[in-house]
Amino acid sequence: MKVIYDRDVNAYFNSMTGPIVISVLLCFLGIYFMGVNMDSGYPYFSYVLVKVRLIYVLVIPILTMRSFAEERHTKTDQYWMTAPVSVADVVIGKFLAMATVLAVPLMICCLCPMIIRLNGTAYLATDYLAIFVFFLWGCVYIAIGMFISSLTESQIIAAIGTFAVVFLLHMWNSLVIYLPKTAIGSLGGMLFILLLLCAALEVYSHNWVLSAVTFGIGAAAHACAFLFNSAIFAGLLPNLMERLSLYTVFKNFAYYMVFDWSGLILYVSLIALMIYLTVQVIEKRRWD
Repeated sequence: MKVIYDRDVNAYFNSMTGPIVISVLLCFLGIYFMGVNMDSGYPYFSYVLVKVRLIYVLVIPILTMRSFAEERHTKTDQYWMTAPVSVADVVIGKFLAMATVLAVPLMICCLCPMIIRLNGTAYLATDYLAIFVFFLWGCVYIAIGMFISSLTESQIIAAIGTFAVVFLLHMWNSLVIYLPKTAIGSLGGMLFILLLLCAALEVYSHNWVLSAVTFGIGAAAHACAFLFNSAIFAGLLPNLMERLSLYTVFKNFAYYMVFDWSGLILYVSLIALMIYLTVQVIEKRRWD
């Protein structure tokens, strides 16, 4: 893992990728820091992070697009795929390398709350916790981008795919309000999600019987619950989707100053899931 980590960190900082990501993040963070905290006198640096959250839509695809796609295209992935090293070590090493690049500008931004304190009132605990959660949020996007990069050998496709997913997640709260709130609408939405999960199970297991049985049991359970008490489905789909909002988790920390344990668990779980799925994709290709 350390060899992969060191190699990728050096690759990011010896190419334009690392400096571009760091420069863009510092540029936007610096501009909003001057406008929000220095000029307007707002004492919370966490509010700056709320303002610049859209920057992840731009920098994450740049950072993750080459993680696996480039090596697959140039066939250099064969070196570690045939080496006595576990795929999990490779994936985690690459993930940590990208997380390190993201951590650099955010570590520099840790100076900002101290600068605010030199000029008046500051809320250091809130600001530093918000910086950490902002970093963890970025790590979720990195894990997603890394997974998408493992699916293709084209950096362009990986970048576009990551951009689309990150943008969708950024717009999540705005899209959730359009979901049906009626009981029958929520039932239909839940069945559609179940269908997608069973389709993913079939792709992973190559066992359509298992997928069909799983869908049948799940659909029957939903139907029975609906017939028994349809009221529990009213508003269920939008409420469930709202709980999966990544932005809401960060906003609880940075804007409302609420320590959201469930949100942190969601972040860590998504990171672990994406790393696991990436390992499975690489393992499958390794033995094909």
